[in-house]
Amino acid sequence: MNYKNITVAGSGVLGSQIAFQTAYKGFDVSVYDINDEAIEKAKERITKLKQRYQEDLSASQEDVDAAFNRMSFHSDLAKAVAHADLVIEAVPEVIQIKTDFYKQLGSVAPEHTVFATNSSTLLPSQFAEATGRPEKFLALHFANEIWINNTAEVMKHPGTDETVFQDVLDFAEAIEMVALPLHKEQPGYILNSLLVPFLEAAQMLLVKEVADPETIDKTWMVGTGSPKGPFAILDVVGIKTAYNISKAKADATGSQEYAKLAQLLKEEYLDKGKLGVETGEGFFKYPSE
Repeated sequence: MNYKNITVAGSGVLGSQIAFQTAYKGFDVSVYDINDEAIEKAKERITKLKQRYQEDLSASQEDVDAAFNRMSFHSDLAKAVAHADLVIEAVPEVIQIKTDFYKQLGSVAPEHTVFATNSSTLLPSQFAEATGRPEKFLALHFANEIWINNTAEVMKHPGTDETVFQDVLDFAEAIEMVALPLHKEQPGYILNSLLVPFLEAAQMLLVKEVADPETIDKTWMVGTGSPKGPFAILDVVGIKTAYNISKAKADATGSQEYAKLAQLLKEEYLDKGKLGVETGEGFFKYPSE
């Protein structure tokens, strides 16, 4: 594994975390997003992460400043990937957006560059052809708050080169993740195969007006001893991601329940700027630092 320069494409909640963790572990990282406004938001997110690393990992000011200084920010994809050994894609969970992105990426990235998707629910084989380099493409999936919940699920598709698979597992370990190899494609990998049905079950209780988020979370926490309930987890993941997943399921299956859930998330949360922990309010309110 000779990776030195890493590009993270998409600087949302998880993209920003992946970029900062990678820089914190000594890699040069370029962050790409679609426009300057998105880049400015990324810098704000990452600046907040510096404080979390100091609180949670006892990182020094020098350590977090050095990590930030190893990062560059770009709204021009060709510049962002000019020297990339590995591109980690963390763009929205929408098939067309990802497909278009990979076609563009494949045309501007160096020939040796490996591509990895951080998709939570979609399979690498859905995009392998669009990349133009299926043998150098796989999935690398992180859990939210990756500096604490440090899983990295590495999932190949049938056309992934075995050396690439091993190199990405080695990279995951190099940024202090627990590298978890998946030898067959599985929607949702291991973590989300367990987590997504749990979160959806909670959301369906809300849609059916069985109980409110506070009662549902309290039930789970008291009944199982878990530190967080499903709606607190959704606030960390980001309600936009939950919306994208529910809308995609509604569109794919024609399910009225998922359509109703997507509508609820949009009207009661997204349209009101309640995106989760990131904005200080989602299903619950979060006091400012």
